[in-house]
Amino acid sequence: MYILKDGYVIEKNQLVKRDIYICDGKIVDYCANAKPIDCHNLLITPGICDLHVHLREPGQTEKETILTGTKSAAEGGVTAIFAMPNVIPYPDSLFGLKVEEDLISRDAKVKVYPYACLTKGEKGKELSDIADLASHVLGFSDDGRGMTDFGLLEKGQREVKKYNKIICSHAEDYNYVATDNRSEYEAVRQELACVAKTKVKYHFCHMSTKESFQLIKAAQDQGLAVTCEVTPHHLFLNETMINNDSNFKMNPPLRSEEDRKATLAALLTGVATVIATDHAPHTPAEKARPYDKAPNGIIGLETLVPLVYTKLIKTGLASWQNFLDWLVNNPRQIMGLAPVDLNPGSIADIACFNIAEAHKYTEAEILSKGKNSPFIGCELYGFCKYTFVDGKLVYGGE
Repeated sequence: MYILKDGYVIEKNQLVKRDIYICDGKIVDYCANAKPIDCHNLLITPGICDLHVHLREPGQTEKETILTGTKSAAEGGVTAIFAMPNVIPYPDSLFGLKVEEDLISRDAKVKVYPYACLTKGEKGKELSDIADLASHVLGFSDDGRGMTDFGLLEKGQREVKKYNKIICSHAEDYNYVATDNRSEYEAVRQELACVAKTKVKYHFCHMSTKESFQLIKAAQDQGLAVTCEVTPHHLFLNETMINNDSNFKMNPPLRSEEDRKATLAALLTGVATVIATDHAPHTPAEKARPYDKAPNGIIGLETLVPLVYTKLIKTGLASWQNFLDWLVNNPRQIMGLAPVDLNPGSIADIACFNIAEAHKYTEAEILSKGKNSPFIGCELYGFCKYTFVDGKLVYGGE
């Protein structure tokens, strides 16, 4: 039992002071003998939901584990994460999924929703056991692998639609190098042609080019159930910043300033409705390789809210309601999770952020096994101080 005292909550797009009572895993009107937590100058929100996280376990525990990845999520105020299926064994069957689910059940500090693979081993050659898996997952993805067989993709879309599930796509056309915008938007174009026929729910991960957003907007205008996410790195960084530093190497890569502005514009105009991290930890040794040999990917769970708050909300570019929609409401709605808020009766998945003081992000404080962040050394507002999952304090405190 807790009372979060003297904090700010978002109501009707404004900040208002309110105490929040937590009892038996829920938010309540009042709770006697509640332990007080001083939230003066803290922003209290429902827990953040991240649609795009690589936990690496099972199979690549030298990079990350479910324990370390979810601790990192808790440190960032993220209480619900969707785990990408590039693990071993792959969750392309009930056997593979159960291995992952058992580890989640044992070790996760926040709520973890695994994606199932769309194709066996993410190889794009044969569909996974979609009929068996559909009642156990909320979405399917071959994230990290672009589809090349669009006949198979259309077949997979029709199968996924039968069960009213969603496909989350890594759109990449391997006829082009990744730094060529066509590597993304030509894949988007071909995948949308399939969606137009099947009418499946379809979500594009980490969009980064002006042309991709134009294609997605056209699909949305036609009434297709198409959504997309953007990442903090594509919103706030561009290709001129790379300087052979592998902490700036990811896929899709950082692009031109024109594309960065188009990514921000897509978010502010509602073409993109979610900000997700694509949290992708690697070992320090891997990222210490020469730039062209280093793996793609950066971590992002701990800096998601500070970047969004500092660069979009504090600057006045976006509103408090935008903040809630991009980080809490829209990701949950897209994936079919029940909505959450701070009203009595809601589950007590809550995060408290320090929006009053700047803090320099350091490698020493990172709880992820991966230390591969381009934002180390940045001074940002809005780092998380407390995180609760089902009313349990999972980050902060003594």
